[in-house]
Amino acid sequence: MLETVPRQKIRDVVVERLKNLISSGGLKPGDRLPNETELAVKFGVSRLSLREATKALELFGIVESKTGVGLTVGQVNLERVTGHLGFHPALQNGSSNQLIDTRVVIETGALPYTARRMADDPAVYDSLDVQVQRFRGTRDLQKWIDLDIAFHRALLDASGLAPLVAFNDLLQIFFQRFRESVKKAQWQRGIESHQKIIDLLRDQDVTQASDELRRHIECHRTRPEPRT
Repeated sequence: MLETVPRQKIRDVVVERLKNLISSGGLKPGDRLPNETELAVKFGVSRLSLREATKALELFGIVESKTGVGLTVGQVNLERVTGHLGFHPALQNGSSNQLIDTRVVIETGALPYTARRMADDPAVYDSLDVQVQRFRGTRDLQKWIDLDIAFHRALLDASGLAPLVAFNDLLQIFFQRFRESVKKAQWQRGIESHQKIIDLLRDQDVTQASDELRRHIECHRTRPEPRT
Protein backbone atom coordinates (compact mmCIF):
# COMPACT_ATOMS: atom_id res chain seq x y z
CA MET A 1 0.00 0.00 0.00
CA LEU A 2 1.31 3.41 -0.96
CA GLU A 3 2.15 5.72 1.92
CA THR A 4 0.89 9.27 1.52
CA VAL A 5 3.66 11.82 1.87
CA PRO A 6 2.56 14.78 4.00
CA ARG A 7 2.41 18.11 2.16
CA GLN A 8 5.00 19.55 4.55
CA LYS A 9 7.44 16.82 3.49
CA ILE A 10 6.82 17.55 -0.20
CA ARG A 11 7.49 21.25 0.35
CA ASP A 12 10.77 20.52 2.09
CA VAL A 13 11.90 18.25 -0.74
CA VAL A 14 11.04 20.92 -3.32
CA VAL A 15 12.91 23.55 -1.27
CA GLU A 16 16.06 21.42 -1.42
CA ARG A 17 15.64 20.81 -5.16
CA LEU A 18 15.23 24.52 -5.82
CA LYS A 19 18.37 25.32 -3.83
CA ASN A 20 20.26 22.63 -5.73
CA LEU A 21 18.98 24.04 -9.03
CA ILE A 22 20.34 27.47 -8.10
CA SER A 23 23.71 26.27 -6.81
CA SER A 24 24.38 23.63 -9.49
CA GLY A 25 23.45 26.09 -12.22
CA GLY A 26 25.77 28.76 -10.83
CA LEU A 27 22.87 31.20 -10.76
CA LYS A 28 23.40 34.66 -9.29
CA PRO A 29 21.01 37.20 -7.70
CA GLY A 30 18.72 38.56 -10.39
CA ASP A 31 18.96 35.51 -12.67
CA ARG A 32 15.62 34.21 -13.93
CA LEU A 33 14.23 30.85 -12.85
CA PRO A 34 11.74 28.73 -14.83
CA ASN A 35 8.12 29.66 -14.17
CA GLU A 36 5.94 27.83 -11.65
CA THR A 37 4.39 25.51 -14.21
CA GLU A 38 7.78 24.48 -15.61
CA LEU A 39 9.24 23.91 -12.16
CA ALA A 40 6.21 21.91 -11.01
CA VAL A 41 6.56 19.61 -14.04
CA LYS A 42 10.34 19.36 -13.57
CA PHE A 43 9.98 18.30 -9.91
CA GLY A 44 6.82 16.21 -10.43
CA VAL A 45 4.74 18.14 -7.89
CA SER A 46 1.62 20.30 -7.92
CA ARG A 47 1.85 24.05 -8.45
CA LEU A 48 0.50 24.47 -4.91
CA SER A 49 3.42 22.48 -3.44
CA LEU A 50 5.83 24.41 -5.65
CA ARG A 51 4.36 27.71 -4.47
CA GLU A 52 4.68 26.66 -0.81
CA ALA A 53 8.37 25.94 -1.41
CA THR A 54 9.06 29.24 -3.16
CA LYS A 55 7.29 31.14 -0.38
CA ALA A 56 9.54 29.44 2.17
CA LEU A 57 12.63 30.47 0.19
CA GLU A 58 11.30 34.00 -0.28
CA LEU A 59 11.22 34.38 3.50
CA PHE A 60 15.03 34.24 3.55
CA GLY A 61 15.52 36.15 0.31
CA ILE A 62 16.81 33.10 -1.58
CA VAL A 63 14.25 33.62 -4.36
CA GLU A 64 12.09 36.56 -5.32
CA SER A 65 8.73 36.65 -7.04
CA LYS A 66 7.74 39.81 -8.91
CA THR A 67 4.63 40.52 -10.95
CA GLY A 68 5.50 40.59 -14.63
CA VAL A 69 8.96 39.14 -13.98
CA GLY A 70 8.33 35.81 -12.32
CA LEU A 71 10.79 33.95 -10.15
CA THR A 72 14.37 35.16 -9.86
CA VAL A 73 17.31 34.31 -7.64
CA GLY A 74 17.40 36.66 -4.65
CA GLN A 75 19.97 37.89 -2.17
CA VAL A 76 19.97 35.95 1.11
CA ASN A 77 18.70 38.14 3.96
CA LEU A 78 21.11 37.32 6.82
CA GLU A 79 19.07 39.34 9.31
CA ARG A 80 16.09 37.05 8.76
CA VAL A 81 18.29 33.96 8.85
CA THR A 82 19.87 34.88 12.18
CA GLY A 83 16.45 35.78 13.57
CA HIS A 84 15.46 32.14 13.16
CA LEU A 85 18.87 30.87 14.26
CA GLY A 86 18.07 32.16 17.73
CA PHE A 87 15.51 29.39 18.14
CA HIS A 88 18.06 26.64 17.50
CA PRO A 89 18.08 24.23 20.49
CA ALA A 90 21.88 24.43 20.74
CA LEU A 91 21.59 28.15 21.49
CA GLN A 92 18.45 27.99 23.60
CA ASN A 93 19.48 25.02 25.75
CA GLY A 94 23.25 25.31 25.87
CA SER A 95 24.80 25.56 29.34
CA SER A 96 26.20 28.81 30.65
CA ASN A 97 29.78 27.64 30.24
CA GLN A 98 29.09 26.55 26.67
CA LEU A 99 27.72 29.98 25.79
CA ILE A 100 30.74 31.67 27.39
CA ASP A 101 33.24 29.33 25.69
CA THR A 102 31.56 29.77 22.31
CA ARG A 103 31.73 33.54 22.59
CA VAL A 104 35.41 33.36 23.53
CA VAL A 105 36.23 31.15 20.53
CA ILE A 106 34.31 33.26 18.03
CA GLU A 107 35.25 36.73 19.23
CA THR A 108 38.93 36.17 20.02
CA GLY A 109 39.31 34.28 16.74
CA ALA A 110 38.22 37.38 14.84
CA LEU A 111 40.70 39.76 16.52
CA PRO A 112 43.74 39.13 14.26
CA TYR A 113 41.62 40.12 11.27
CA THR A 114 40.36 43.24 13.03
CA ALA A 115 43.92 44.28 13.94
CA ARG A 116 44.99 43.78 10.34
CA ARG A 117 42.17 45.98 9.07
CA MET A 118 42.97 48.65 11.66
CA ALA A 119 46.56 48.75 10.39
CA ASP A 120 45.28 49.36 6.86
CA ASP A 121 42.45 51.73 7.78
CA PRO A 122 42.46 53.87 10.98
CA ALA A 123 38.73 54.50 10.48
CA VAL A 124 38.08 50.95 11.74
CA TYR A 125 39.43 51.95 15.17
CA ASP A 126 37.54 55.26 15.10
CA SER A 127 34.20 53.55 14.49
CA LEU A 128 34.74 51.17 17.42
CA ASP A 129 35.84 54.03 19.66
CA VAL A 130 32.55 55.77 18.91
CA GLN A 131 30.77 52.63 20.14
CA VAL A 132 32.74 52.73 23.42
CA GLN A 133 31.99 56.40 24.06
CA ARG A 134 28.25 55.72 23.83
CA PHE A 135 28.47 53.78 27.11
CA ARG A 136 29.59 56.74 29.15
CA GLY A 137 26.80 58.15 31.27
CA THR A 138 24.45 55.22 30.62
CA ARG A 139 22.58 54.11 33.73
CA ASP A 140 19.67 52.17 32.23
CA LEU A 141 20.21 48.39 32.23
CA GLN A 142 18.43 47.66 28.95
CA LYS A 143 20.24 50.53 27.23
CA TRP A 144 23.55 49.17 28.54
CA ILE A 145 22.76 45.68 27.24
CA ASP A 146 21.77 47.06 23.83
CA LEU A 147 25.03 49.02 23.65
CA ASP A 148 27.06 46.00 24.75
CA ILE A 149 25.50 43.83 22.06
CA ALA A 150 26.14 46.59 19.50
CA PHE A 151 29.79 46.89 20.55
CA HIS A 152 30.55 43.18 20.31
CA ARG A 153 28.67 42.94 17.03
CA ALA A 154 30.74 45.85 15.70
CA LEU A 155 33.90 44.11 16.91
CA LEU A 156 32.96 41.05 14.86
CA ASP A 157 31.98 43.20 11.90
CA ALA A 158 35.33 45.03 12.06
CA SER A 159 37.08 41.75 11.26
CA GLY A 160 35.74 42.01 7.72
CA LEU A 161 34.52 38.40 8.01
CA ALA A 162 30.90 39.05 7.14
CA PRO A 163 29.59 35.54 7.98
CA LEU A 164 30.66 36.02 11.60
CA VAL A 165 28.04 38.72 12.03
CA ALA A 166 25.48 35.94 11.65
CA PHE A 167 26.42 34.98 15.21
CA ASN A 168 24.78 38.16 16.48
CA ASP A 169 21.92 35.99 17.78
CA LEU A 170 24.40 34.28 20.07
CA LEU A 171 25.02 37.66 21.70
CA GLN A 172 21.29 38.30 22.04
CA ILE A 173 20.75 34.96 23.79
CA PHE A 174 23.86 35.39 25.93
CA PHE A 175 22.68 38.70 27.35
CA GLN A 176 19.16 37.41 27.91
CA ARG A 177 20.64 34.54 29.91
CA PHE A 178 23.07 36.76 31.84
CA ARG A 179 20.85 39.79 32.33
CA GLU A 180 21.27 39.82 36.12
CA SER A 181 24.98 39.20 35.70
CA VAL A 182 25.25 42.37 33.61
CA LYS A 183 23.15 44.25 36.13
CA LYS A 184 25.58 43.40 38.94
CA ALA A 185 28.70 44.07 36.88
CA GLN A 186 30.92 47.05 37.50
CA TRP A 187 29.86 49.03 34.47
CA GLN A 188 32.80 51.42 34.54
CA ARG A 189 35.18 48.46 34.43
CA GLY A 190 33.26 47.20 31.42
CA ILE A 191 33.84 50.48 29.58
CA GLU A 192 37.54 50.40 30.44
CA SER A 193 37.77 46.82 29.17
CA HIS A 194 36.13 47.71 25.85
CA GLN A 195 38.50 50.65 25.46
CA LYS A 196 41.52 48.53 26.29
CA ILE A 197 40.58 45.87 23.73
CA ILE A 198 40.37 48.28 20.82
CA ASP A 199 43.46 50.24 21.93
CA LEU A 200 45.49 47.02 22.00
CA LEU A 201 44.20 46.11 18.55
CA ARG A 202 45.15 49.55 17.27
CA ASP A 203 48.66 48.92 18.64
CA GLN A 204 48.69 45.51 16.90
CA ASP A 205 48.98 43.64 20.21
CA VAL A 206 46.56 40.85 19.33
CA THR A 207 47.74 38.55 22.11
CA GLN A 208 46.99 41.04 24.88
CA ALA A 209 43.72 42.06 23.20
CA SER A 210 42.64 38.41 23.08
CA ASP A 211 43.55 37.93 26.75
CA GLU A 212 41.58 41.03 27.72
CA LEU A 213 38.55 40.01 25.67
CA ARG A 214 38.65 36.52 27.17
CA ARG A 215 38.69 37.95 30.71
CA HIS A 216 35.92 40.35 29.74
CA ILE A 217 33.65 37.51 28.61
CA GLU A 218 34.65 34.94 31.22
CA CYS A 219 33.93 37.27 34.15
CA HIS A 220 30.32 36.07 33.82
CA ARG A 221 31.37 32.66 35.12
CA THR A 222 31.57 34.11 38.63
CA ARG A 223 28.13 35.64 38.45
CA PRO A 224 24.99 33.51 38.77
CA GLU A 225 22.42 33.35 36.04
CA PRO A 226 18.98 34.81 36.77
CA ARG A 227 16.38 32.31 37.90
CA THR A 228 13.68 31.56 35.37
